[in-house]
Amino acid sequence: MELLALHGGRPTRTEPFGSGKRFGEEEAKELLEALEQNTLFYYFGGKVNAFLSDFNKIYGTKYSVATSSGTAAIHVALGAAGVTVGDEVITSPITDQGTLIGILYQNAIPVFADVDPHTYNMDPTSIEAKITERTKAIVVVHLAGNPADMDAIMAVAKKHRIKVIEDCAQSYLSQYKGKYVGTIGDYGCFSTNDFKHISTGDGGIVTINSEDEEDYHFTHAFADKNYRRDRGETYRDVEMLAPNYRMTELQGAVGVAQLKKLRWICETRTRHGDRISEGLSGVPGIAVPKVQEGCASTYFSYMLRLNGEELTCTRAEFCQALDAEGIPNMPGYIPDVVYMTRLFQNRTAYPGSHFPFDLNGTTYERGLCPIAEQVLQTSVSIGISEFYSERDIEDIITGVRKVALYYSKR
Repeated sequence: MELLALHGGRPTRTEPFGSGKRFGEEEAKELLEALEQNTLFYYFGGKVNAFLSDFNKIYGTKYSVATSSGTAAIHVALGAAGVTVGDEVITSPITDQGTLIGILYQNAIPVFADVDPHTYNMDPTSIEAKITERTKAIVVVHLAGNPADMDAIMAVAKKHRIKVIEDCAQSYLSQYKGKYVGTIGDYGCFSTNDFKHISTGDGGIVTINSEDEEDYHFTHAFADKNYRRDRGETYRDVEMLAPNYRMTELQGAVGVAQLKKLRWICETRTRHGDRISEGLSGVPGIAVPKVQEGCASTYFSYMLRLNGEELTCTRAEFCQALDAEGIPNMPGYIPDVVYMTRLFQNRTAYPGSHFPFDLNGTTYERGLCPIAEQVLQTSVSIGISEFYSERDIEDIITGVRKVALYYSKR
């Protein structure tokens, strides 16, 4: 058994992992063309429209709307789905605040379903158990690039006549049984902030997956103060409140160039992530993320789980040892399930108020989603990049195997 670097042994990795330039001449060219238009407003320029057109061709969708962020995209989809005051929206407790903001801005109440212990995605059985007469929508989070069980989720939604919004911020070109995630539910939401597969600095996209043109027009208007610019209407006699979430021509310009790299980025990440799972399969104390049959993950990150019954170390010790081997990592994904943040514990979406939580007396206790809590207490996240070489990936496998075997009770 090799001595761990933590105890004076030779580290698995001493060199930096592969890196590369995300932006280059292609983005600069598009940006210059945007500036030469003499307008950066999406309605008068051509870059945002070109970005959406290219995106629609990749995804095979007819309608999409650009937004200022992925958070905005989810809010727009919720507005288009008719979510309003006092409604309940079911979502995952393992997610970013961006999934939740739009729910609360619509004065609706987040309800959390538990997750599958192997995919870390929402469990359809738990979703159905959380449905009440107030439930209006389900926001499905495809975590870390791994597609959720959409057949089962859509069956639940159809049975109860509930809208489905897919949060695809971490799952560009992830495939579920021959379909891209984001094209299965009523709406798909994407983020182009700087931490995602592609970046425009910040930005987002909403796909409208019905053939209903009016649905598209309503969604488009909701992202633009409920103005009906897409219909050429110039009057501003709006009938309902809606935010200003417009994408600028500069974001659209960068997006045009970034989309040209998307397939390479996603295919590379899929290959890298699948290879890590293959290399770690059967290693004592390690559970690799499960990708359902007929699906493909594009690995926003690689999140494995530790089986404490097979190891003699704590997760903190495992992560420290792995770091000493030269393999950057972090415990979990977020520190705790989102409902344990002060916002939910104090029920303070707005200062000095418990609205909208007090509409139905909702509270959020520890143990609400026990599997999700356990996933976050036992998982370890390792970064994946399209710029990593095959050797980089093999060193990740070697480092994890070395630490796991050292601490194995076997």
